[in-house]
Amino acid sequence: MVNCDLILASASPRRADLLQQIGVRFKVLPANIDERNHTRESAVDYVMRMAVEKAQAVAANQPLGVPTLGADTAVVLGSEIFGKPRDYDDARAMLQALSGNSHQVLTAVAVDNGETSSALISTTEVTFRHIREYEYLRYWQSGEPRDKAGAYAIQGYGAAFVESLKGSYSGVVGLPIAQTCKLLEAFKVPIWLQEPASE
Repeated sequence: MVNCDLILASASPRRADLLQQIGVRFKVLPANIDERNHTRESAVDYVMRMAVEKAQAVAANQPLGVPTLGADTAVVLGSEIFGKPRDYDDARAMLQALSGNSHQVLTAVAVDNGETSSALISTTEVTFRHIREYEYLRYWQSGEPRDKAGAYAIQGYGAAFVESLKGSYSGVVGLPIAQTCKLLEAFKVPIWLQEPASE
């Protein structure tokens, strides 16, 4: 690949920012797959399958050996998976359920090069304070919740709802850095932290 070492199978600007943060040279080719969850599929199985399928879908159209990264994030409360909200009412219902409660954010990341595929998952517990009644509409009107799992962005205005976090902050944003670096190292994708090759 010219001027890049990785394909990012996601249109998420947040994932692109996180890859840039660790010094990865990449280009963006979003995956186009069916993202509906299967009947009785657990949240863990769902995000792992989505990450793998996104990586595989894009890797299938690349030269053999070119690493492609796919990722998927889900907000989980109890046994319910919260995806992106359909509209304001959906976003409000999600945020009302999360208000004053702890939930999990699962983010899976997968790398596929047409020959080998590997995936890891990050689980983070996030606790919200009680959200005030007027904040639901005000937050929706900011535009931020529209394309976010669970209808909030921890790196944006949504941070005001977060009382505590146990786990990976970058995983909640959309790409767990520790797991991503481990996979990239296994697929020999250079990152800025890597030890330089001996001369």
